[in-house]
Amino acid sequence: MILELDHIYKDYIQGSMVVPVLKDVTLHVEEGEYVAIMGPSGSGKSTLMNIIGCLDKPTKGEYRLDGMDILVQKDNDLADIRLKKLGFVFQTFQLLPRQTALENVALPLIYAGVPKKERNRLAAEALEKVGLADRMSFIPNQLSGGQKQRVAIARAMVNKPKILLADEPTGALDSKSGKQVMELFEQLNAEGVTVIMITHDREIARHARRVVDIFDGEISERTEEEVSL
Repeated sequence: MILELDHIYKDYIQGSMVVPVLKDVTLHVEEGEYVAIMGPSGSGKSTLMNIIGCLDKPTKGEYRLDGMDILVQKDNDLADIRLKKLGFVFQTFQLLPRQTALENVALPLIYAGVPKKERNRLAAEALEKVGLADRMSFIPNQLSGGQKQRVAIARAMVNKPKILLADEPTGALDSKSGKQVMELFEQLNAEGVTVIMITHDREIARHARRVVDIFDGEISERTEEEVSL
């Protein structure tokens, strides 16, 4: 089991009020799974993704990632876990506007201490894998939305993380580009990468092998038949 969330609660304090966001969430993901977490705006799905991504901690509960107890880790350790274990893909791409595609993809390798020649080689390989070998020297405003997202996916995968976390990865894309990104996720999953995707789009969720619904901070699982409907 690569990811184990058990009885996760997350509360926020607003003035004198306690606002519950996640309520007794238990979610286990096997290595190599492709899971979609689906819910409307305000359902708690982004909060859940932030906890899975070691960007936030729950109010209470247990979280183990690849055998490690995440909730006892210090901030520096969490940064190292994010760097080595997790790849992130966001709706808004989060690319550095003045850096080339190659430089954007190489960024995690700088933090990992990889020498420049080697990180450029690895970044070039990652861009080739997502079909952008001819766009390495382009900066983001020279790329289409779909190309920007493929650069972001290459960046997420360049450190060869065990889990790819995608937050509304097609939300800013047209349908053709969205389809290409989903095909890329399926390819990565077929190669053994665990994919966990946040979405509000039923059609996008269908690409996953398993769908978890979240509503008002509580989750429920769909059967295989319900996923395929």
